Amino acid sequence: MDDPDGYFGESIAAGYDDPSSEMFAPEVVAATVDFLAGLAGAGRALELGVGTGRIALPLAARGVQVHGIDMSRAMVARLRAKPGGDAVGVSIGDFATTRVAGSFSLVYLVFNTIMNLTSQEAQVACFRNAAAHLEPGGCFVVEVGVPDLRRLPPGQRVVPFDVGPAGWAYDVYDVATQAMSSNYVKVVDGRGSYWSVPFRYVWPAELDLMARLAGLELRGRWEGWAREPFTADSGRHVSVWGRPA
Repeated sequence: MDDPDGYFGESIAAGYDDPSSEMFAPEVVAATVDFLAGLAGAGRALELGVGTGRIALPLAARGVQVHGIDMSRAMVARLRAKPGGDAVGVSIGDFATTRVAGSFSLVYLVFNTIMNLTSQEAQVACFRNAAAHLEPGGCFVVEVGVPDLRRLPPGQRVVPFDVGPAGWAYDVYDVATQAMSSNYVKVVDGRGSYWSVPFRYVWPAELDLMARLAGLELRGRWEGWAREPFTADSGRHVSVWGRPA
């Protein structure tokens, strides 16, 4: 990938803010911001993978001082162009390793962004980076899906999740390495385009071990931002680890 913006360059950033997407639903954003604002309190918040500011901007509007880290200048340009965009500081770089001055009461990473780090080493580094930014007693929050391997019968690696006359999308899994990719094919005026993004899926228990290696302890895990109970049937989780006071 030669694009300095990684897999989220101008062509993706231009259409990223899709109001029909569930993650942009007002009730989803509100629940997320309520959860995070409660943890941030009167302190500062750091978002890893701030993107176009879907969560950072409404969190800042709640009075929380927010800083973000993101590799994509194209995504950050969208954040800057929005009302209140100048209130969120942004550092351009890899959120697994980029350091920001000062300490934070909250570091958070939402909507599967931890999986954009495609090796276990990078994910471990992300936890250590988050811990290094936290003040004593501060929290690190991750929202991520639970690997849905029950959809894979023996010998199958591909799972379609959106199929229609104008295109289709599918995930490809490698259960030996935990590597996966989401792949998108769109057809416009008889011409097709293809986009693929690599990920590394990660288990809740594996994340807990990464947190422990970084000196953090689990404080809670829920299915969603409304603190629904996390069960064996949950398709995602919101987990909170804390730095000891």
